[in-house]
Amino acid sequence: MEKTAKLKLLVVDDDPALRQLLADYLNKQGYDTLLAPDATDLEARITRYAPALLVLDRMLPGGDGADACRRLRDRGEDLPIILLTARDETVDRIIGLESGADDYVGKPFDPRELLARIEAVLRRKRGPSALLKDGPITFGPFVFDTQARTLHKGHELVRLTGGEFNLLEALLRNAGRPLSRERLLALARDDEAGDRNDRAIDIAILRLRRAIEDDPKQPRWIQTVWGIGYRFLPLGAADEEGAAPLSPALP
Repeated sequence: MEKTAKLKLLVVDDDPALRQLLADYLNKQGYDTLLAPDATDLEARITRYAPALLVLDRMLPGGDGADACRRLRDRGEDLPIILLTARDETVDRIIGLESGADDYVGKPFDPRELLARIEAVLRRKRGPSALLKDGPITFGPFVFDTQARTLHKGHELVRLTGGEFNLLEALLRNAGRPLSRERLLALARDDEAGDRNDRAIDIAILRLRRAIEDDPKQPRWIQTVWGIGYRFLPLGAADEEGAAPLSPALP
């Protein structure tokens, strides 16, 4: 099976402890995180590494992150950008967004908030089904349609809640890749469902298994990855070399 390349993120911040914390956390969520202490040669770094998204500190040595963002936009760069700042005033948010940033996170922040913002910006930039191949997705007897938001088993409609549909879509988008509960929370965010937590993901996984697995206690499609979370296992990937240890048991 061809391995899925990790999306690259470029984090530019002058705080070495924060840079490393974000790198460790985001890498654990399945990203390839590149680090820089300032905006020097930022354009060259973007050209060289082609990141999927830029996390840019507002206050940098020798320059303003908002100015760097504005320069990138002026040269036609459409790379998604999230600005970080110690300031949380409305005027600073406006300045950041007017500079061309896609989103804005005030310090201090929970890394899980940044992850949720990253996932949301990438979804907006790429469109609702850009990470999936065109048309409905077929696995076994099932047909998953992101446009119609339906799941069919043969001619039978499998009824899912909005959150369960989002969760299955997140797993399919990252087929073969282990996803932590935190990342699944961000990917499968359902704004109408209110606050969610790790237990909510486990319950949704159990419901999905009951909907699509022949034996939910011995799942074929949605596997538990010990110490990480879950992954969707495509056909032919059961013996994938180097795969993380799997559990066919309960969440």
